[in-house]
Amino acid sequence: MPNTTKERILDSTAELFRRQGYVGTGMKQIAAEASAPFGSVYHFFPGGKEELGAETIRTSGRLYSQLFAAIAIEAPDLLSAVHDFFAGAAETLRETDYADACPIATVALEVASTNETLRLATADVFTEWIDGASAYFAHAGISRVRARELAFAMLSLLEGAFIFCRALRSSEPMAVAGAAAVEAVRKALEELESDKQPSA
Repeated sequence: MPNTTKERILDSTAELFRRQGYVGTGMKQIAAEASAPFGSVYHFFPGGKEELGAETIRTSGRLYSQLFAAIAIEAPDLLSAVHDFFAGAAETLRETDYADACPIATVALEVASTNETLRLATADVFTEWIDGASAYFAHAGISRVRARELAFAMLSLLEGAFIFCRALRSSEPMAVAGAAAVEAVRKALEELESDKQPSA
C-alpha cells in the first residue's frame, strides 16, 4: 500500500489511467481518489497533469518490470515464467471485470501523436521492458538478436491481448496470446539445443 501522499497520488493516477485513460482522467478526480488535498497534487507535480502523467507512466513501468522479475524468480523454468505472466494478466482482468489493463499502453494509444512528453515517457518504459525481457531470454543462452525478437513478440502479444480482452470481456485472447508466447520461446530453446548438437 502507498504510504506517502505523493505515492497515493501516483498509485491513484495509475489506477485511473488503466480504467479510463489519460484524457478521461481529471486532476480533481485524482486528488479525490488519492484522498489528498487538491493543492497537494500541484505541490508534488508543479507541471500539472502532464508532469504527473509522465511520472506515473515511468513509475508504473518499473512496477511491471519488478512484477515480471518476481514471477520469473518463482517459476521453475523460462517457459513457466512466460506462461505464468500471461496467466496472471488474465486473472487480473477477470478479477477487475476487465477494467484493469496496462496504463502505459492505454496512454500510449491516446497521446503518441499529440503529446511528445508523454510519448517519450511511454517509449522509455517500452524500451526498458524490451531490454529487460531481451536480457532475460539472452541469459538462457538465446542469441541477443533472437532474444530481442522474442521480447518484442511477447510484449506485442500481451498488449494486443489486453485490448481484445477488454473489448470482448473475455480472457480467451490472453490465453491464446500466452500460448503463442510460450510456443515462440519453446521454439527458440529448441533451436538453441539443436545448435549445440555436434555436426554429423
